Amino acid sequence: MPLPDYRGGSIVNLMASLVTGLGGGDTGYISLAALGAEAIASRRHAILLIIDGLGHEHLIRSEPGAALRRGLRGRITSVFPSTTATAITTFLTATAPQQHGLTGWFTFFRELGSVVAVLPFQDRHGGSGLEENGIDAGQLFGNRSVFDRIRRRCYMVTPRRLIDSAFNVAHSHGAIRRAYNTLPQFFDAIGRCLDDGAEPSFTYAYWPELDRLAHEHGVASRQVSMHLEELDAAFDYFLDAIRGRDAIVIVTGDHGFIDTTPDTVIELEAHPVLAETLVMPLCGERRAAFCYVRPDKCIQFESYVKTRLDREATLISSAELLRQGYFGLGTPHSRLTDRIGHYALIMNENFMIKDWLAGERRHIQVGVHGGLSPEEMFVPLIVFTP
Repeated sequence: MPLPDYRGGSIVNLMASLVTGLGGGDTGYISLAALGAEAIASRRHAILLIIDGLGHEHLIRSEPGAALRRGLRGRITSVFPSTTATAITTFLTATAPQQHGLTGWFTFFRELGSVVAVLPFQDRHGGSGLEENGIDAGQLFGNRSVFDRIRRRCYMVTPRRLIDSAFNVAHSHGAIRRAYNTLPQFFDAIGRCLDDGAEPSFTYAYWPELDRLAHEHGVASRQVSMHLEELDAAFDYFLDAIRGRDAIVIVTGDHGFIDTTPDTVIELEAHPVLAETLVMPLCGERRAAFCYVRPDKCIQFESYVKTRLDREATLISSAELLRQGYFGLGTPHSRLTDRIGHYALIMNENFMIKDWLAGERRHIQVGVHGGLSPEEMFVPLIVFTP
């Protein structure tokens, strides 16, 4: 299983190149080996386009994607867990999970006494958002925006339904936010950022549709293939439209995908002996679950996993995750140990594990991510200087 390469080959290092190249100084991580800061600094405009769910392995195996593959320089790693809540926070802070402390779709916040769905910013069981209950996302997350580091006019281009979300607002300080609804509007909004005055600029642009389709239909589905073809054509047109604008366009993903089948889904309720060892719901991701275990049940927990789930999952203590640098390098976030439990179940092959709380809407995901397979961990590094 490939681990994140925080020493020059990950999305964290890509952000170090961007921040350094755009006048933002040291991030605590070295620049990306495949794209140094000087290549970015030499351009008047820098565009970082994040295609949610675009994995390197999927891109190189797909028939569509000619324009995207034309600029492919290689592959880099995501972070751990390889998931949107964690990786997008890396893009928006230029730090690894080791520093920003958001460890999955479901993250335990001891300061709130609850498990939070980070991106919708609500308690895991649902209900009204935390913001409506007086919780300030910026204060809770406590992260410095990447836009506050960069010495250029900055833009954030995201879907209209997300533009004013608590998570986005908390991580967009220093940027002008631009919304869109459709694929043509997406690229039009990016282009307008280049026209917005004579100043050099940095634009962060996020496209989520491929991820949605892969979750619903599977990454190998016809729906995903058709969408990638449409996206590729629109991107090719966009490159022609900004030709001669002295811009560097960097495209990557936050994670890749694998597809599951019904027989590879492990429901925790089917394993009551394992469930009774836990003091909290599973956190993290379906492919990388953080387990909070009762102190008197650790032996039972370990024994059950090693004897009953040895094929499906790799068991590793959370302390060992930290020691081996799964989350990053350097000084960890003050709450990081709270947020990764006592053990992690890193799922093998295409297995996933899921528990359900009372009142949670049960739903099926065909495509999943969060684990350490090459398909999930490697994302493309695509660079154009049109």
